[in-house]
Amino acid sequence: MKKDIETREDIDALMREFYTKVLTDEEIGYIFEIAKLDLDTHLPIIGDFWESLLLGGKNYQMRGRNPLQIHDELNEKTPLKPEHFKRWLEIFRATVNEMFTGTRADFAKSRAEAIANRMKNFVGNVPDVRAMNQETFVNLPSRQE
Repeated sequence: MKKDIETREDIDALMREFYTKVLTDEEIGYIFEIAKLDLDTHLPIIGDFWESLLLGGKNYQMRGRNPLQIHDELNEKTPLKPEHFKRWLEIFRATVNEMFTGTRADFAKSRAEAIANRMKNFVGNVPDVRAMNQETFVNLPSRQE
């Protein structure tokens, strides 16, 4: 029986499973190669991030990182398109649903949607995915066009 996200260990397990999927995903896996993502370095950082959102942890704030800036720099190396954020969100939601159920799990999915929209809007200057239908979402121009 699935449980809610309750501990840092739950978050770490979720992040390990999620990154296992995105790194090998046909649509977005290459982006993580371009980013030269080192999981041994990244997982504790992203774990701190999600712990701050879901459990009130304070470690992420002490890292002094700006996720928007990091993704903007990645966008300069390879364009991050609306469909990339959509795919990231699909995988995140599916991973949460496979592993957890409950209030925090639902909140994690809600926050992931807000994060995907914020990142997408920041790097691509495009509308919120909640306001778009499937055809509009895929056909939006990117900032580079």
